[in-house]
Amino acid sequence: MAILMDHLISWMIAVPFLGIVILAFVSDEKFIRRIAFGITIVEFFLSLVLWRNFDSTQQGMQFVERMEWMPTFNIQYAVGVDGISILLVILTTLLCPLCVLCSWTGITTRVRAFLSLILLVEGAMIVVFTALDLFLFFMLWELTMIPMYFMIILWGGPNRIAAGLKFVLYSLTGSLLLLVGILGVYLNGGHTYDLLVLSEQTYSSSTQFWLFLAFFLAFAIKMPMVPFHTWLPDAHSEAPTAGSVILAGVLLKMGGYGFLRFCLPMFPEASANFAPYILWLSVTAIIYGGYLALAQSDLKKLVAYSSVSHMGFVTLGIFVFNSQGIQGAVLQMFNHGIIIAALFISVGLLYDRTHSRSISDYGGLHKPMPRFVALFILFSVAAFGLPGTCNFIGEFLVLVGTSYVSFSMVFISMGGILLAAAYMLWMVQRLVLGEPSTEAAKVLPDLSNRELATLIPLAILVLCIGLYPGPLMEMMDASVIHLIQQTTGLQGAEVSQLQLMP
Repeated sequence: MAILMDHLISWMIAVPFLGIVILAFVSDEKFIRRIAFGITIVEFFLSLVLWRNFDSTQQGMQFVERMEWMPTFNIQYAVGVDGISILLVILTTLLCPLCVLCSWTGITTRVRAFLSLILLVEGAMIVVFTALDLFLFFMLWELTMIPMYFMIILWGGPNRIAAGLKFVLYSLTGSLLLLVGILGVYLNGGHTYDLLVLSEQTYSSSTQFWLFLAFFLAFAIKMPMVPFHTWLPDAHSEAPTAGSVILAGVLLKMGGYGFLRFCLPMFPEASANFAPYILWLSVTAIIYGGYLALAQSDLKKLVAYSSVSHMGFVTLGIFVFNSQGIQGAVLQMFNHGIIIAALFISVGLLYDRTHSRSISDYGGLHKPMPRFVALFILFSVAAFGLPGTCNFIGEFLVLVGTSYVSFSMVFISMGGILLAAAYMLWMVQRLVLGEPSTEAAKVLPDLSNRELATLIPLAILVLCIGLYPGPLMEMMDASVIHLIQQTTGLQGAEVSQLQLMP
C-alpha cells in the first residue's frame, strides 16, 4: 500500500500503457473489450484514491514525484497535482470507461487497435494534467494528437481524411507555437524546465509579451477559441462516438488548463495587458458559437458548436482574475466534460440505430425510446444551465466574477445562455415530440442495459453537482487563491477591484 501511495500518479500513468501491452497478446475480441474496460475501471479507482487522500487545505502540489531523466538538459520526470489538475485527472478517468462502453457494438473492425488508442490517450492526458516539467508536458501534449488522428481517419465518417488532416494541421501549428514558448521560457528562466521554479521567475515586459503570445495561441487553438475553432465541427462530425467524447470531454480542457497553469502564473503582466481583448473574444465566442449551433441540422455539429460557446465561458472566467471567475471556469471545464460526453454518447446511440445524424430524420422518439428521451432531455437542459443541473453553478460563478469587471459583458454573455436554451430546446422538440418522420424512427429500440450503464452515471453527476457542488469547490479553493496571488501579487483571495477594462 505504501508503494502505491508513494507513487500513485506514476501508477496511474503506467496502468493504461501496461493495458496496451496486455491487449497486444489477446486475440478474442470479447476479452479485448472486457480487459480494456477493466483497465479503465482500475484507473478510475486509482483516481478516487488520489481524491480521497488529497488535502484540499494545501495550496501547493501534492503527490509530487521527481526523477532525473536527462540531467544534461536539466529535464526531469516530475509529476504532481493541485486542486485544479486533480479535477481534470478525475474527469479523464471517468470518461474513458464510458468511451469503452459506448464503443462496445459501434466499433467492429480493428477493435484491439481502437481500444489501445483509448488507453494511450488516457495515459497521455494524465501526464499532461500532472506534469511539473515543461519538456515532459510538451512530449505528452504532442502524443495526445496521434491517437485522435487515427481514431478520426480509420473509424470516422465519409469525410474523415479531410477532417483528420485539418485536425493535425491546426494541432501542429499550436504545438510549434508551444515549443517556441517553452524554449523561450527555458532560455530566459535559468535553463530549467521545472514549472515550479519557472513560476517564481520574473520576466521583463517585452519577454512576457512574446512568450505569453506563443503560449496563448497554442492553447487558444486547442480549446478552441474564436477564430481558431473551424477544425472542431469537422473533427467531431467525422470522429466515432468515443473519439468525440474524448476530444470534447477532455482534450479541449488542455487549453483552459494551459492558461491556468502557464500563462497566468508565469506571465502575470502580459496576462493583465491582454485580458481585455481575450475577454471580448470570449464574449464573441459565447454568442457566435450559439448562433452557429442554432443554424445546424446535423446533430453532431450542433453539439460541437455548443462547445465553442461553452468554452467561451471558461476563458471569460479565467481572465477576470478573481476567485469566482476562476472557480467558475474550472467547474465549467469539469461540468462541460460531463454534459458534452453525455450528448455525444446520446447522438452516437441514435446514429448506431439509424446511421443518420440529420435532425429531420427523427421525431416522436418519446414513443419508441422513452428511457432515452428522459435522459436526453436532462442532458439538453443541463447544457444551457438550468438551475439544479451542473452547468448552472459554473456559468453563474463566471458571470459573478465578470460582473466585477464589466456589466456589459455579463449581459451579452447571458444572451449566449438564451441562445443555448433556444438551440437545445429546438433540438429536443424536433427529436422527441410530434410524429416520427420516417418509418425507421417508429420502431427504434430503447436503451439496452449496457447503454443505460453508460448514461446513468453521467445523469447522476449532472444532478449531484448541480445540487451540491461544494466538494468540487472546496477541493480547488486553496489552489485558486494561490493562483490569484501568483498572478496579481496581492495577498488575498479577492482581486475583483482589479480594473482590466480600458
